[in-house]
Amino acid sequence: MTQAELRLCSLLLREHFGEIVEKVGNSLLRTGPRPLRLLVGDTGLLPDQVKKALCVLIQHGLVRFEAQPRGWVEYEARRERVLRILRYPRYIYTAKALYGDPGELLVEELLLHGHLPMSSAVARVADRLTETMEDGKTMDYTEVSNTFVRLADTHFIQRCPTAPEMPQSAKVPPAPALAIADKDMYVVPRLSLVGKGKRRHSCDEEEEGEHKAKRQKQEGGSSEAPPDDGIYWQVNLERFHQHFRDQALVSAVASRMDQTSSEVVRTMLRMSEVTTASGASHTQPLSSNEIFRSLPAGYNIGKQVLDQYLALLADDPLEFVGKSGDSGGGTYTVSILWAPSWAPPSPFPTSLPHIPPLLGRFGSRCARIFRLLLRKKHLEQKQVEDFAMIPAKEAKDMLYRMLSENLVALQEIPKTPDHAPSRTFYLYTVNVMAAARMLLHRCYK
Repeated sequence: MTQAELRLCSLLLREHFGEIVEKVGNSLLRTGPRPLRLLVGDTGLLPDQVKKALCVLIQHGLVRFEAQPRGWVEYEARRERVLRILRYPRYIYTAKALYGDPGELLVEELLLHGHLPMSSAVARVADRLTETMEDGKTMDYTEVSNTFVRLADTHFIQRCPTAPEMPQSAKVPPAPALAIADKDMYVVPRLSLVGKGKRRHSCDEEEEGEHKAKRQKQEGGSSEAPPDDGIYWQVNLERFHQHFRDQALVSAVASRMDQTSSEVVRTMLRMSEVTTASGASHTQPLSSNEIFRSLPAGYNIGKQVLDQYLALLADDPLEFVGKSGDSGGGTYTVSILWAPSWAPPSPFPTSLPHIPPLLGRFGSRCARIFRLLLRKKHLEQKQVEDFAMIPAKEAKDMLYRMLSENLVALQEIPKTPDHAPSRTFYLYTVNVMAAARMLLHRCYK
């Protein structure tokens, strides 16, 4: 982990959770998995403070824990999860664009609290929406809960893993192994949430309400547990990233071909957005009849025209859409990893076309060579000189400079088994991961 990443994570933790949580998180990020005793010694905080900070980090999914065979529990920071705090505004904006104000506030509440029961999240959002409405109008719980169900159905939110039930006679482990079955991850409990959002009271009414609550507490009154007690929900960040990837893919098809082609690809992605795993290379196979039936109602294209568009997409050199089989017209899949294999998973939107501007210290000619290698994949030195129209001495010097910075790699292709230099091709190619790390390092700073 670079110093720039560590510094950025530390600043994010301090901004969102305060200095104590920052110290604990910084210690875990810097030293790796550690038990509670070593954390207390390293941070210089009281054990209770460290425990509370760990509770906060675990609730927000920024730290994971695991019981060791010898009986202690180790805590490990999730660096990539901390960095994704930077994307919270984008997640919230996306929820607003897809599901309106209730979706926006539901995602915001879940990100703010880490995880919440459905009943609590619905009540909070209904109250907040009621505050923004005109006097005399209120937000009904039913409308918010319907949006909650839609978010779960499209996998933008998911249930948190829970501890398995242990028999009373069994030995209690030092830390529970949290787990949840895939089939239960998006199942919304059937709750009859009846009510409306409430507005905040004035200061006098708040004081009166506080006295009333204290009086009820002294009289022994106890509120009932919510109907979904123990079932907590969290935001599924990977699903948002999948949505961003699909949007980028649709935009790429639109710029490459036309709007109708992008709408066909959008329909295919929408049909398989829930059934396709986040790391899959292709979507689920779909027939042209299924795609035709799922096209938007207002989109007027016939079945024959759709088949022509699918054929064009499948024949395109960039292979946005793949075709398999010919029986019944064949089935089509969207190639999710259609882009070159250099696209690294990252909390930042990275792409190598943005890297040449970062090569300012090498000069514009180096950036030209870099773009050339990025487009042609592999080139000999003489080919680099000819295609880039740069003198041989300068091209050789620039290639060596980028090679010394690990931005460019040299690949040997021998003609004979003895690897003699006179009978070996030397091809230059872009070192993708090093270039991506260079861009990420700049983003972290």
